[in-house]
Amino acid sequence: MGAFADWFFGTAPRSSDITPEERSGDPYVSTSGTIHDPSKALAIPTRDTLNRAVTEGDALGLIAVYRAAMIISTSVMQLTLDAFKAGEQVEPRPSFLARPDVDLSRPAFLEQTVVSLVLNGNAFWRVFRDNQGRVTGARALNPRDVTIEADAEGNVTGYKLAKREQPFTKAEVKHLSLMRVPGDPRGRGPIQAAQAELRGAVDARDYSSTWFQDAGVPSGVLSSDQALNADQAKLISEQWTATRGGTRGTAVLGSGYKYAPVYLSPEDAQWIEGRQFDTTAIARLFGIPAHLMLAAIEGSSMTYSNVAQAWVEFQKFTLTRYLSEIEEAVSDLLPRGTEARFNIEGLLRPDVVTRYLMHTQALQAGFLTKDEVRDIENRKPLPNGLGKASAPVAPVAPPIEEDANV
Repeated sequence: MGAFADWFFGTAPRSSDITPEERSGDPYVSTSGTIHDPSKALAIPTRDTLNRAVTEGDALGLIAVYRAAMIISTSVMQLTLDAFKAGEQVEPRPSFLARPDVDLSRPAFLEQTVVSLVLNGNAFWRVFRDNQGRVTGARALNPRDVTIEADAEGNVTGYKLAKREQPFTKAEVKHLSLMRVPGDPRGRGPIQAAQAELRGAVDARDYSSTWFQDAGVPSGVLSSDQALNADQAKLISEQWTATRGGTRGTAVLGSGYKYAPVYLSPEDAQWIEGRQFDTTAIARLFGIPAHLMLAAIEGSSMTYSNVAQAWVEFQKFTLTRYLSEIEEAVSDLLPRGTEARFNIEGLLRPDVVTRYLMHTQALQAGFLTKDEVRDIENRKPLPNGLGKASAPVAPVAPPIEEDANV
């Protein structure tokens, strides 16, 4: 993710190092130090929930979370933004839509924004204006460095950026967020809402990766059919280790002794089933179809039709949440009456055979011309205006499938 490692990776501070005043910027901790986040209330009582909180960097270290962030950000960053006024597309496209941040490409700016929303639940843009108040550019800020300032009634008054004494005004920062809770200016992202589940996934990964080195499980057990006291057991263990029987080489056992290795199958040692469940749970948390997460679901079979349906649902119920948030934020920065919309046709583009059948139907119905169809396929218009007329074409019969048994 490049620069995102500098944004999100890091060690969470210990609770003893955080004063109530410093916690005031944390949406889940009151100034008295009381944790209000309901997801943290689900943690095992013996744990110090603040010390063991899953940070954005911790979560991004999980393969499934990284994959989820990549899927959502990649889906958005390949889209273009168009401007519309009174239902008509604005041409030429405003320069702010083509390149919001002059120092970054448009896809990179969108990627930073979406990754901030995915991992933090919030995104902040530093807005730049000319002397007439018109927006000339924007820059994505690290959401971990931004503290929202609010009055006693919860109304936002400004934004404080780490290492900057003077806070930004509301006109200088545009705040985007996911799930909004009344009375709290910060949004809730998947990672902030599902701390207990993600902590379990992190623990399972760490435990399986250190099983053979740090789990404290012996490589084997020496047993005897005779009663042994503590000194005898210690002596036999030292002799076994000294002769390298505990690691490798030829082992010699006396009368009445048996050695049984402690054995775990690779599946058990890596907690395969548990981690597969975690992948499915994370896919559900981020709203991503399992096949996009490269996760197999037992008892299900993916066909062309249900994969296509899953993709449509992903676009409608997951991507739309991010796209709508960005569209509204960009529209607020454009001149009054101008709206920004993503062009999502590229995401919904079907395969070649399906597209050509759709073009044929459109030409037969007469609501598309040949030049319009060619434009959809990124082809030049026909010469001499031959493609401008809307003329029905002969229907194309579907290909005949040959019987392999003939």
